[in-house]
Amino acid sequence: MNTKEIDVLIAAALKEDMPAGDITSENLIDPKTLGRALLVAKQDGVLAGIDIARRVFHKIDPLTSFNRRFKDGQTFKAGDVLAEIEGRAVVLLKGERTALNFLQRMSGIASTTRKYVEAVAGTKARILDTRKTTPGLRVLEKYAVRMGGGENHRLNLSTMVLIKDNHLMLVGDIVEAVRRVRKRIKAGLLVEVEVTSFLQAKAALESGADWIMLDNMSLSQMKRIVASAAGRAKIEASGNVGLDTVRKIAESGVDYISVGKLTHSYDSIDLSLEFLGELPRQIDSASLKIPVRKRS
Repeated sequence: MNTKEIDVLIAAALKEDMPAGDITSENLIDPKTLGRALLVAKQDGVLAGIDIARRVFHKIDPLTSFNRRFKDGQTFKAGDVLAEIEGRAVVLLKGERTALNFLQRMSGIASTTRKYVEAVAGTKARILDTRKTTPGLRVLEKYAVRMGGGENHRLNLSTMVLIKDNHLMLVGDIVEAVRRVRKRIKAGLLVEVEVTSFLQAKAALESGADWIMLDNMSLSQMKRIVASAAGRAKIEASGNVGLDTVRKIAESGVDYISVGKLTHSYDSIDLSLEFLGELPRQIDSASLKIPVRKRS
């Protein structure tokens, strides 16, 4: 991930939460008071965003010590301590909600993705995300999908051609649509066509499309198209995919299954920051570094 882009997102989130500071913590806690907190999992999951959480606290005060115990992509259990944090208590209080907001949502996406990946294990199908992401947070959410073992479809409208039904309503013909776009795009860009019938899939194959998306098709239709394609194009299944259906779809022989639910219908993972109280020392100057506490 691009760190500059991430820092912009973090700065915006902190400004949203503290447009004029944290009037509770700043007027209640001595700014020199040191505190310690543990980042604790309240349920099982897959971690994503631990370094985003670290950057939140460092954005407020770069002297904050953030000692992670788990890495992104690792599974954790309820009760696991994911990280130890030490620093000025007011900083920990200021960064708590923003850090958890990023971490809980990203871990929720990673955990949901992992369930789909495990559901298709043993088949050749790979799980893809979509562009159904939170505006402004796509880079984080697609990163979380990767941490869950999924793969990213196109990042945006500029990275890959995808001719959909609304395009065909205007152009009319799949072969003509592919011919027209091939003539104008840079060499090497992939061209995908969304289809809803066997005849459309046949036209997409004849057009030389690299990738064909089967939209809301039955299993029998998928199998027929996979057999007809015979490896000439990548085949993607899409539309209302759930954990109860994804395995059967994978067994149809498709190469990819795109799942919008990964980024729009996931459950956030329950995590919390457990404060352990004041540390027995105080910061005397802004330049004093806080030592990293050894893992227990």
